[in-house]
Amino acid sequence: MDSLTQAVLGASIQGALLGRWQGRRALLYGAILGTLPDLDVLIDYGDAVADMTYHRGFSHSLLVLSALALLITLVARRLQPNPGYSARRLFLTIWLALITHPLLDAFTSYGTQLLWPIALPPVAWSSVFIIDPLYTLPLLVAVIAGLLRGLRERPQWLAICALGVSSLYLAFTVAGKWMAEQKVEQVLAQRGIQAEQLFSTPTPFNSLLWRVIVIDGEHYHEALVGWLDDKPPQLERIPRGTALAKPLQHSPQHARLAWFTHDVLRYDQIGDQLIVTDLRLGMTGYHPFRFIFAERRDGRWQPLANVERLPFSRGQPEHLLVLWQRIWNDREPVQLLSWANALQGKP
Repeated sequence: MDSLTQAVLGASIQGALLGRWQGRRALLYGAILGTLPDLDVLIDYGDAVADMTYHRGFSHSLLVLSALALLITLVARRLQPNPGYSARRLFLTIWLALITHPLLDAFTSYGTQLLWPIALPPVAWSSVFIIDPLYTLPLLVAVIAGLLRGLRERPQWLAICALGVSSLYLAFTVAGKWMAEQKVEQVLAQRGIQAEQLFSTPTPFNSLLWRVIVIDGEHYHEALVGWLDDKPPQLERIPRGTALAKPLQHSPQHARLAWFTHDVLRYDQIGDQLIVTDLRLGMTGYHPFRFIFAERRDGRWQPLANVERLPFSRGQPEHLLVLWQRIWNDREPVQLLSWANALQGKP
């Protein structure tokens, strides 16, 4: 999730558990702990694929963060032996402020290595867009209220309620994901399509309209599904370009990217460059992680030793308006195929 959301989540947790003793400082300490795991973005892992796939690794490990919480607790107790609350309460607060960061990240589509260093595929429950105002707003209100009125000597019911509301919202997003996948699976069964993989994620900034990707060999199908839809989902069949992956069969960067993304990838030739796109993130035709994996020289593809990431286009504002209208009306036309063609530079 975005840094603001992680900060107010950590601040709300520490304010709720230690606010009556630490006052407003609890909000500051919690915000710092809540954003601490993302400091790994400052590390240069070598190339664009490594920077993407090693992010949310060791710094987001529940094992590492649990040990860090214990260490911080021991240091804090040494510096302040008698703060008025137990070491157990302090450890619980620090632990929750730290581990809720990767757990919340796991609800997004990116991929979080919760049990690093165990070599398991990253967890991406993908029920929340990376920026979701409806999740953030209750926590932000609680933090602002705590800053304005203070926290000392009073139960922090507002922070506790904000944490409860935001958690219920996460449950709602999981229900939305299930709804979207069920509707698409019904269409797949009717058409006799055996999906190799099905991936769903919310469209930008909401949890009412869902984007579902169905991997089907050399093609993938994409559909939009909303809570208020009356009609069955309409699947758009889009070429995936998997034949272009052959020159990358010995590329360690490609193998790691396929592992990290669960192979929800698309391949395009643009000029003399072979572009690999992570389809999970962003929106159709506008994906933040696109990589130049190879260049064509003397009629042959030459994989690059240092993979580069293409500049990211955030799309057109009118597309967001179309999606907003599509939430409320499933007859609103959305040109997914046209948007997807943008990945090849086509109009």
